[in-house]
Amino acid sequence: MQEQANAIVQTLKSKGLRVTPQRFAVYANLLYRTDHPTVEQILTDLNKDFPVSSQATIYSSLQALREVGLVREVLLQEGVSRYDANVQPHHHFCCHKCGAIEDIAWDTFNFIGLKSLRPGLRGETYEVTVQGLCDACGE
Repeated sequence: MQEQANAIVQTLKSKGLRVTPQRFAVYANLLYRTDHPTVEQILTDLNKDFPVSSQATIYSSLQALREVGLVREVLLQEGVSRYDANVQPHHHFCCHKCGAIEDIAWDTFNFIGLKSLRPGLRGETYEVTVQGLCDACGE
């Protein structure tokens, strides 16, 4: 456990961030979950045992982490920002019944190419969001 904490501290420092308890807590929380939480979900999780964080603190911590590339904002539903510490290229699956979100490996879709765009458009990046039913809801 201490090794993991030290690794988080080193990662934050390597990105030039001052290590605050709030940044540490937010980043650690995101590293250990795969559900792409909202700010409200992170706040609830962090304040579960000992209320110390505010929504503004969570937002500012996420912004700092996002600016240095440790966290990315994921927009899978209109008006809902979710956060992910997996900053490697990947896609997402969203269950439209229960709302579950799951990462999809980048190389799952081999035939997508930005060279197929009409002349004049220069694509730089893309992300696929697959919507449907997860295992639990599809039965």
